[in-house]
Amino acid sequence: MNVPADDVSDVEARPAPKRRVGPRFLLSHPAHFLALGGGSGLSPIAPGTAGTLWAWVAFAVLNVWLDSAGWGWTLLGGFFVGWWACTVAATNAGIADPGFIVWDEVLAFWLILWVLTPASLGLQITAFALFRYFDAAKPGPVRWADQHFKGGGWRGGFGILFDDLVAAGCTLFTIAVGVALTRLVQGVL
Repeated sequence: MNVPADDVSDVEARPAPKRRVGPRFLLSHPAHFLALGGGSGLSPIAPGTAGTLWAWVAFAVLNVWLDSAGWGWTLLGGFFVGWWACTVAATNAGIADPGFIVWDEVLAFWLILWVLTPASLGLQITAFALFRYFDAAKPGPVRWADQHFKGGGWRGGFGILFDDLVAAGCTLFTIAVGVALTRLVQGVL
């Protein structure tokens, strides 16, 4: 089903079928290019992980030019533009939350890295692993967000983004608890 990009009417919330899109879909609309993480969502294996890895590399490159405030504005703009792009791409694909849409992983992992910067490589790897766990396994609050905010129309892109932002929050919370416990144990010993 190919719906014109300006018609983002409701798409039923349904599980994503095993459907592949390719370079033609990626390049057919600017929203598709953004929502598919510049093509990283086309990975035949673990597109969400590929999108998160792309986000990590892009963060390292952009961090040369963006200060903390610049990242704040980038994340805010990325949320609203991403909401639109994910809505358009999902509508045009005819799937409520296709796995090949990875802007949600990109934005959420940028948020994590922004909060943690400066962070050691070890902490970044830990954040990557935790985020992928929370995003893929969808425990507790992530599952709640995934189940309650998916849908079509204008809210489609929001639902796609929201559960990954909750996964980012869970990642940051887990890291904060780990750091606090480490400091507590080090202070006791």
